[in-house]
Amino acid sequence: MEQNMAGNSDQITRKYFDSLLLETRHIDGKKPDTSFMLYGERFDTPVMTAALSHLGNIRDNGAVEMARGAKMANAVSWTGMGEKKELQDMTETGAKVIKIIKPYADNRMIFDKIAHAAESGALAVGIDIDHAFNSSGDYDVIFEDEMRPKSMEEIREFVDSSEIPFIIKGILSERDAYKCLEAGVKGIVVSHHHGLMEYSLPPLKILPSIVKVIGGEIPVFVDCGIMSGMDAFKALALGATAVSVGRALMEPLKEKGAEGVKDAILKINNELKGAMAKTGCFDLDHMDSSVIWK
Repeated sequence: MEQNMAGNSDQITRKYFDSLLLETRHIDGKKPDTSFMLYGERFDTPVMTAALSHLGNIRDNGAVEMARGAKMANAVSWTGMGEKKELQDMTETGAKVIKIIKPYADNRMIFDKIAHAAESGALAVGIDIDHAFNSSGDYDVIFEDEMRPKSMEEIREFVDSSEIPFIIKGILSERDAYKCLEAGVKGIVVSHHHGLMEYSLPPLKILPSIVKVIGGEIPVFVDCGIMSGMDAFKALALGATAVSVGRALMEPLKEKGAEGVKDAILKINNELKGAMAKTGCFDLDHMDSSVIWK
């Protein structure tokens, strides 16, 4: 039990977040602007919903309510597993939705879901590569569907088949970041999927190295453990394009549906603005990693 607690990747990630301290820069300060462009669309905040699944267990039509709340905040809404109709209902709210697909052993399922995402008007689509294996090293099985690791050739085929930007989620190494660039993907998510493996690197610890590999060619998103605007600021200052928030939205979704999601996103974004204002980072193009002390 002690070993499991010591290796808990979520706890390690939380401790790393909290170890990062900020200096202040007040002279020549400016009121901050958190708007940014992504895949041809303008958003008011880089605080996005995470690629969550089974939100119907939290609230009726939970995924649709999540999307509606993101739309109200003019934020990106990500989504994970779900029926085709659910994705259609999400995009019909007017939200800009990014669909993430599991790495099914049967690639025909993946190609079908890629095509459906485009047909449904999704902003982008991608695959969750870190769900290929379970903790025993066997192929993972999710709701009776077997998963498989994907090769560079397969990823290139997914990229080529997609009419909308194709994203890889689950990057936690420079090696995989290089391979994503080589495969032609249009975005990556730095994530350990809330600790699928013990002792995983905190995403923010490896983020600067991955950002250097990517070199500004594609967006770099960050997932896992972002609970506040200060967490979001640290990720953005270290080079993230935008961040995904999951657990911090669960209770607002449960209690107030779309309104709760909107209010939670705006609260986190206001906290982000506060940190930006006090560190001289007046917009997302002028985030500065040198304000962070480790």
